[in-house]
Amino acid sequence: MVSAWTSGVGAQLAGPGAVTILHGTTFALAAANGDMDGTRPHGFFFRDTRFISGWRLRINGKDMEPLVGTAIEPYKAMFVGRVAGSSLENESHVLVERHRSLNGGLKERIVVHNYSNAEFAATIFLEVAADFADLFDVKAGIRRSTNGSLSHTGHGGLEFTGNVGGHRLAVGIRDEHAMPSAGGLEYDMVLAPQGEWSTEVVVDPSIDGQGPGEDAPMGQAAGAVDLPAMRQQAWKERVPTAEIQDRGVGEALQTGRGDLGSLRIFDPEDEGRVVVAAGAPWFMALFGRDSLLASFLSLSVDPSLALGTIQTLAERQGRVTNPPTEEEPGKILHEVRMGSSPSKELGGTGAYFGSVDSTPLFVTMAGEMTRWGVGGQTLERLMPSMDAALGWIERTTAKDPHGFLTYQRSTPTGLANQGWKDSWDGVTFADGSIAEAPLALCEVQGYVYTAYLARALIAQQANDTALMLKYATKAQRLKEAFNEKFWIVDRGYLALAIDGDQQQVDSCASNMGHSLWSGIVDSALAPQVAKALMTRDMFTGWGVRTLSSKMKAYNPASYHNGSVWPHDNALIAGGLMRYGFVEEAQRVATALMQAAGFLNGRLPELFCGLDRGSHPVPVPYPTSCSPQAWAAAAPMHLLRIMLRFDPVLTEGKLFIDPVLPPEWGEVHLRNISVGKDKINITANGTRFRIEGAPAGLEVVHGLRGPLADMLDVTAARP
Repeated sequence: MVSAWTSGVGAQLAGPGAVTILHGTTFALAAANGDMDGTRPHGFFFRDTRFISGWRLRINGKDMEPLVGTAIEPYKAMFVGRVAGSSLENESHVLVERHRSLNGGLKERIVVHNYSNAEFAATIFLEVAADFADLFDVKAGIRRSTNGSLSHTGHGGLEFTGNVGGHRLAVGIRDEHAMPSAGGLEYDMVLAPQGEWSTEVVVDPSIDGQGPGEDAPMGQAAGAVDLPAMRQQAWKERVPTAEIQDRGVGEALQTGRGDLGSLRIFDPEDEGRVVVAAGAPWFMALFGRDSLLASFLSLSVDPSLALGTIQTLAERQGRVTNPPTEEEPGKILHEVRMGSSPSKELGGTGAYFGSVDSTPLFVTMAGEMTRWGVGGQTLERLMPSMDAALGWIERTTAKDPHGFLTYQRSTPTGLANQGWKDSWDGVTFADGSIAEAPLALCEVQGYVYTAYLARALIAQQANDTALMLKYATKAQRLKEAFNEKFWIVDRGYLALAIDGDQQQVDSCASNMGHSLWSGIVDSALAPQVAKALMTRDMFTGWGVRTLSSKMKAYNPASYHNGSVWPHDNALIAGGLMRYGFVEEAQRVATALMQAAGFLNGRLPELFCGLDRGSHPVPVPYPTSCSPQAWAAAAPMHLLRIMLRFDPVLTEGKLFIDPVLPPEWGEVHLRNISVGKDKINITANGTRFRIEGAPAGLEVVHGLRGPLADMLDVTAARP
């Protein structure tokens, strides 16, 4: 999913019961009692920088014992604790509530309840620290000195300031009821029997004088707009709702929908443009591959996410050749970071382009959006960016003897692997040895195939026969070369990659499921691919592993070599369904939905790839992002797959042919966007009913053919 330097390897643990809240480019991660410990990856972050590294509440010198800590909204958490008694016989009668929220900065309301019949006198101390650490350093547990300074600002205020990378960082902590002291805020109080005391602390971060400008300022008077709440409520009202008899499936859909809404980042200059961040807590930023695939998986929920992502990526498209950042003309970036001290792996800038698949996925998504009726003239204005992206693909594939899209980093500090399995050991041979670049990944060739077909379809709509034939021909030739070179005859599955010596990287990996999704696999080979994916060494009962348990590099608790990724499985399920493997697709979809039921309804970035037979609950991966965008969108896409729901508005048709698993029962979906209209769907098994279909839209009870079948490519065959 993400950069090797931010992968799970070496990451520090947040601890049991850790709670994350997020909004825009801010997030806070704390222990179960609400405290933040700077020796862990806790803190309050803004633009990939930790502004608060220490946040510890003590009453009469004692820490809070956690009773409950939970995010009640994506941007709001509540912690309840108690002051420990002096002995087992002397039970505490003092409860403490901490109500924390994000709205431009961080706000915490502290409430102390005295449930005894005696007066309670106490000194409360909120210890505060700021280290202005880079997000990557925090995740890795690296401590660096920032030469920060602390000053008292009066009226219950503290301010920490520092200089990082030539930028002035500051964070103010204020509460007019507090007494600033060395390292924090202090309060003296006397609570009457059954009495209550409360106060409110506000935290304002800034980089060069600029705070979270897209959010409402903190400290406003009562009645001021709560922007996170307003945005989340608007999201809930706009996106589809689902009522499903199977409670677990319904919970997974509802949780995923809310998580996806919480991961949106709003353009401060255009409130209507929204992109989806990759995931919390470590990837609250725009990623090429992640944001594009998350947008695809959530098309049935909010197509505007795809449009905002495409627009934003187009604006940041590569313009020049710059080896330190791996930027090239037409290339789509891998990730954007906004911290004050961009890491050396990003070439010392805020943007890094070390991704081989973001560019073909960019073109593919633009084509998909035309079929959903999204974008209109806005999408037409992006055609130069699409063609520039195709230009990069064509220049790069021209260097390979078979026309495959390959990668090889241009800087020693860049990513060694540049597909979605981008950890250092993410691409291996069956014997466990590391495959070395240049590499042509099997799934990436499928993405290029769909990019060519997308451009051909758009050309066909514009009556540009020559351009349509050009890209239809490229797609056909790529498909033929792919099936010839990637198929491992004696094993019955597709190679993970082809290396620079034209040798097949012979591991059995989940990537070939993406090849089914794209449609690049010959129909004669598809049954063997489906069989390989569903064998016991690949399918755990909770989902398909990233790597077969028969491979030497297999490790069920690794990041990419045996774990289960929900987004990976959602694409695999789509690929299985595309080729008619209904039962197999149902098994994958049902397994993931059931896994979500054991994980409080939330599918994380990944979990361990242990067999369900021996592990009756899914085993979490310790540093997995949660919520995470493409995992949050996975349940929505799985439902779409089971409905076999495909708008093709370019032809004025809506295809639907449900094959819902019997145990899911009846499904009611309301408020689904189809172009500019909204429809409702009721389905059960293979039966369905649609309400609100606009005049002129033909509802087709059947399957949409592959994109290649929608093109007049007879003359395109070489």
